[in-house]
Amino acid sequence: MKAAYIDSHGGPEVLRFGDRPDPVAGPGQVLLDIHAASVNGADWKVRSGKGDAVAAFPYILGRDFSGVVRTLGEGVADFKAGDAVFGVCDRGQEGAYAEQIAVRASVVAKKPESLSHAEAASLALIGLTALVCIEDTLKLQAGETILIQGGAGGVAGFAIQLAKHLGARVVTTASAANHAYLRGLGADEIIDYTARDFTAVAPPCDAVLDTVGGEVALKSFAVLKPGGRAAFIGSGPKAPDSPRPDVTALRPQVGRDREHLERITQLVEVGAVRMPEIALFSLSQATEAHRISEGRHLRGKLVFKVR
Repeated sequence: MKAAYIDSHGGPEVLRFGDRPDPVAGPGQVLLDIHAASVNGADWKVRSGKGDAVAAFPYILGRDFSGVVRTLGEGVADFKAGDAVFGVCDRGQEGAYAEQIAVRASVVAKKPESLSHAEAASLALIGLTALVCIEDTLKLQAGETILIQGGAGGVAGFAIQLAKHLGARVVTTASAANHAYLRGLGADEIIDYTARDFTAVAPPCDAVLDTVGGEVALKSFAVLKPGGRAAFIGSGPKAPDSPRPDVTALRPQVGRDREHLERITQLVEVGAVRMPEIALFSLSQATEAHRISEGRHLRGKLVFKVR
C-alpha cells in the first residue's frame, strides 16, 4: 500500500511518500480501505519528536479516517465487507496516512450517507475531543457562559456549535479575519486577541475550554467565576495548576469508542453541527499539509483524499 510516513523525527521535510506493508486484520479488528484521513495538531508534534513516543521507524502518522471495510478479523460480527465507516485510532496507535489500516472494530462507526468520506474524516477526532471536553469533562449546562480559546481551530469550532446546541452562551477568541466564520458557527461574542486582552473584556464565565496552551491557558483562569472550571487540551498531558483555589483545572481524557462517534453523527444529522472548512491534499503532499498545520493559523481542517 502507499502511505505517508517518517523515518526519523524532524521538520515537515522528513515526511516520505511510498510503499509500506499491507496491514492484516487481527481478532476483533476490521481492515479498512481508507478514502480520507485528516491532519491534526498532534500529528506534527509526533513527527517533530514533541508528542507521543514513536515505537519504531518507519512510522505512519494519522489518527482519524473514513473508509470502507475490506475484511473482518475473527470475532467481528457488527460490520460486513463494503460498509462505509469512520473512526479514530486507539490510543497509542496511528497509521491513517495510508491506503489501508487495521483497527479495533469498536472504535469505528457507520458513516452517514449524508457525509462524504472527507467530511467524516474531518469530524472524527475533533468531534470526539469536543464531546469529551464539553459534555463529559466540563459538563456544560444550558444558560452557562463558556470561553472557548482559539475558536477557528477544528476542536474549538465543533465545541462552539455543541455549546450553542446545549443552550450555553459562547465567547471565543480569534483574529479579525475569522470573525464572520465564527459568527456563522453561532458564537455570541468574539474577542480579537490581536487587538485586545481577553481578560479585560471577556464576561465572567462558568467554564473555559482552552485549545491554545502556553500563556493563553494560564491567563484563562482570570475570567472564571468562583466555582468555575477550565478544560485544557493545548497544555500537554496535564492541565496547568490552577492559581485560584475557587476554580478547577481539568485535563480531558479523550478515549475512543463507537458511542461518541455515533453522537457526532447524531449532531450532524439534526443540524447542530455543520462541516468545518476543508482543504484537500493528496498523501504525496503531506509535507505541505504539515507546514500549514504547524503554522497554527489554520481555519477548519486539512484532509488527505486517499482514494
